[in-house]
Amino acid sequence: MPRPRRRLASTCIGTVTAGLLATGAALATPENDRPEGSDIAMGAYLDYGPPGVARIPHLSSWLGGKEIRVGHTYLPGDKWAGIEGGVSFLEDWADWRRAEDDRMFVLNVPMQERNEGRVSDYQVARLIRAGASGRYDRHFQRLAERLVELGVPDTVIVLGWEMNGVTYTHRCAPDPENWKVYWRRIVATMRAVPGQKFTFDFAPNRGTDAIGWTKCYPGDDVVDIIGMDSYDQGPGQTFDDQITQPYGLQQQVDFAKAHGKSISYPEWGLFRRGDNPEYVRRMLKWITQHKPLYHTITDYCPHGVWQCKDNPDSAKAFRDALMPERPGPVVPTPVVPTPVVPTPVVPTPVVPTPVVPTPQVPAPQVPTPQVPTPQVPTPQVPTPTPVVPTPVVPTPVVPTPVVPTPTPVVPSPQTPLPVSPSPLVPTPVTPAPVTPSPVTPSPVAPSPQVPVPVTPSPVVPTPEVPDPDTDPETDPTPKPSPAVPTPQVPAPSPVITPGPVTPKPEPTPPKPLPQPTPPPVNSTHWCVPLNFGEWLSKLVGTQSVCIKLDFGKNSGIWPF
Repeated sequence: MPRPRRRLASTCIGTVTAGLLATGAALATPENDRPEGSDIAMGAYLDYGPPGVARIPHLSSWLGGKEIRVGHTYLPGDKWAGIEGGVSFLEDWADWRRAEDDRMFVLNVPMQERNEGRVSDYQVARLIRAGASGRYDRHFQRLAERLVELGVPDTVIVLGWEMNGVTYTHRCAPDPENWKVYWRRIVATMRAVPGQKFTFDFAPNRGTDAIGWTKCYPGDDVVDIIGMDSYDQGPGQTFDDQITQPYGLQQQVDFAKAHGKSISYPEWGLFRRGDNPEYVRRMLKWITQHKPLYHTITDYCPHGVWQCKDNPDSAKAFRDALMPERPGPVVPTPVVPTPVVPTPVVPTPVVPTPVVPTPQVPAPQVPTPQVPTPQVPTPQVPTPTPVVPTPVVPTPVVPTPVVPTPTPVVPSPQTPLPVSPSPLVPTPVTPAPVTPSPVTPSPVAPSPQVPVPVTPSPVVPTPEVPDPDTDPETDPTPKPSPAVPTPQVPAPSPVITPGPVTPKPEPTPPKPLPQPTPPPVNSTHWCVPLNFGEWLSKLVGTQSVCIKLDFGKNSGIWPF
């Protein structure tokens, strides 16, 4: 069983893990909960000159670090010199713009001097016609050159803004057709300046006002953005009215889509209805839904939400909508941990596996049977010493004339080669164990007197010896001449192992000369048995050495 301390540690770990998972879930949601469109370029008009530039970081800080990507200002419209860009604050805005590549500089440009001088429609019509004839082209050329020189050739030009209203001298209603011609001349003049990359924004007031703004539209080739200035005022009583009214928000979106243009909201904010957070929320939602290229709120009283302290509820709505989501101090919903009741860990009894020793069965020492190599004794072929009694042959007292001198039969050169064993003697069967080197017997030339009898090897089976009582004519042994042979005890010939002996042609023995050799009256045949031991004798059979002595009358030693 686990110890109590370990159980407590397990419970704590489970509780902490559950808390971390809950906190992690809370931290993982900001990206999904961020308001759509929060990455749309936004800004605010804070002031036309250096103070406006200086206030941008503070607005960003107020919005929780929200990036302010749009800087918005206006050229003064009282003199042509201001419209030409001959004002020092342009340098401050140009420096701010160049500091970051993704920033946007929006510049409202009047089309006429004395732009807010309450000029009559009749006078405005004359000024419009003068502009359409090209009288004011040089002023806009100088402005373009000035912007390119300052390093902001990609400035967004909001030219002749709110042209459908009654406030400004550059209004359209006194002469819409020439007004459109005048717009086109200004755009053509500025685009002719080398290095320019200007974007032209056509931005009327929301609603009909003095004239429907579509009647002032100069053409797709000289307009890049369809903008709209929309404040919380009439026409319309609610925000839905602002959407659906003629020349309202919805018509702007539809018109831009039909002409393939982006939309923008260069000016928007509170106005006639005071602190109206509902308007702020609805306007920001509309912006998020339709994703304009940029939008800038007019932040001074009565329109603003940061610098104007008269609209606290609207300021809160604005800030809540645009402040980026941050982890910040996350107050997680208190997670009541489910008490982790540890499952009692019942230790599985470790039953030791009985170590059954593997019986060491000794390998049976089967003795390798010592099969004795049969000691095949080299047959000691005893040299048979035939006990041949030396015949006491009395010197025959035979008168010399009477004893015929035996004519020795001297074989001629054609004397047969060494007397091989008679064909009647079978080839010796040599026992396998005995392998002596084959010894070819040297040809033994018989003496003229007595041919040396060739005694077969001891392993030669006993030749069939004719019985002495048999007819002497059947004896194939060549008969010697009547000379007295000295009995020669033949030495035992070596054992000849039969090999692949190529048989030699046996010469035909010459026929002996016919002699009147009568058969011997008496002869003696001795055989001596050879003993090779019990085992070898069974193998080769009974062998013996035989000697034949002839004591016939004609042998010369006949004693009787």
